[in-house]
Amino acid sequence: MAACAAPALAAPLPAEHLDTAEGKPRLFVLSDIGNEPDDQMSLVRLLLYSNEIDIEGLVATTSTFQKSVTHSETIRAIVADFGKVRPRLLDNAPGWPTAQALAETIASGPAAYGVAAIDAASPSEGARKLIAAADRADTRPLWVDLWGGANTLAEALAHVRATRSAEELARFVARLRVYAISDQDDAGPSIRREFPDLFWIGSPSTPDSGDFAKATWTGISGDKYYLNGEGADFTTVTNEWLGAHIRKGPLGAHYPRYWFIMEGDTPAFLGLIDNGLEARRSPSWGGWGGRYVMRQPYGESRPLWTQGGDMFYRIASQDTVEGADGRPHTSDQATIWRWRTAFQNDFAARMDWTVKPFAQANHAPRIAIEGSAGTGVVERTVRKGEVLHLDAGASTDPDGQKLTYRWFLYNEAGVKNGERPADLTLSQASDAKVAITARDTCTAGWLPDLAPPCPASGKAHVILAVTDGGSPAITRYRRVIVTVTQAKRR
Repeated sequence: MAACAAPALAAPLPAEHLDTAEGKPRLFVLSDIGNEPDDQMSLVRLLLYSNEIDIEGLVATTSTFQKSVTHSETIRAIVADFGKVRPRLLDNAPGWPTAQALAETIASGPAAYGVAAIDAASPSEGARKLIAAADRADTRPLWVDLWGGANTLAEALAHVRATRSAEELARFVARLRVYAISDQDDAGPSIRREFPDLFWIGSPSTPDSGDFAKATWTGISGDKYYLNGEGADFTTVTNEWLGAHIRKGPLGAHYPRYWFIMEGDTPAFLGLIDNGLEARRSPSWGGWGGRYVMRQPYGESRPLWTQGGDMFYRIASQDTVEGADGRPHTSDQATIWRWRTAFQNDFAARMDWTVKPFAQANHAPRIAIEGSAGTGVVERTVRKGEVLHLDAGASTDPDGQKLTYRWFLYNEAGVKNGERPADLTLSQASDAKVAITARDTCTAGWLPDLAPPCPASGKAHVILAVTDGGSPAITRYRRVIVTVTQAKRR
């Protein structure tokens, strides 16, 4: 038998993407709403976060499941009833848009399937609204969620390419951040080929749903339908749980029973929620919407944020998580279902806001680490062998409830091609105060004899989860990025 040599790493990939813009995320949704219940369910959830996300487009589209009609009227009906609950939402939190403002973002894309429907010379209303949103003078990127087919986005890009210079087109493309729920028409693959610099998160697929079971986004609730969620807790995504906790009041009345899975499109915006994980900064960081790596899948013409990776070096898109059965489970879907109890309870609490005054509802705890309150990333640098002490004891709860603390290592987060995370250990991880020991600038690796020496410095992500004592219990997070160095600091 020939000796097994360590494989070379894949060709160098771009440096880690990091969005640093402050303020609420901007979001433009393209949805094939009306073909089955899940888009409608996702829209109801999204509206309950519209005080934290600037919704700039709600556009009805076609897809492989709905090829010749769009249903903007369904969006309008849901938005109208959002207006009925807005006064109660304002009792619980500030910043909610009016129903009228949201209604002005509603439109339809081409009422036909895929790239054949694109009219670059005279784009649809939905494509025109997308172009106008991207053209606004705003330093924040525009997230474009593809809940259905991508031909409205393709039409917008085709029109800009036909009417502007190459430099203007490049600036337009650079403003966009696409999160696709797989490929639901033939426009997505075409866009990725023709616009290789366009930021894209997704799992390339055939448009017929045959590849969907492999996709990260199915971790939202697809365990039983796709048979891919070993270890996941299904309790909070049953129709029965949703009936008890979500289907209440005028807005909850628009939340139907699902046919296949609950809210397959929701992962596209879950990472934008201001929960302290700050996942919108980089797809590699991981959060409620999953974790992705930059690589070029087989058959694709360029790299994108997607699944897979170099399993030899364990630089891949899968998380290893303790499941409901108490055993470790490793999968792409686990990068979402690991947070499921928290994001479902958060949703239920917000639906309560639509029918309850502040005094009767639950609200998120506010985390402070070493006196620094908020949701932003905490960064610390320590030398190998040092112990870093962090104190979150100044955290508060607006409802006066007792808080519980959990610090944990997220070693998969933020790891780039050719790197291993810094080697950290945590002590007193269930207390407000934690001790983090910096053992080395990198972990040993699963094949130590083949691993290269540790570099001069390395990073690892530590997550603090703080949960209140309310019902439903709400969890908020802070991400601590620890840099470990072997050199003396000056």
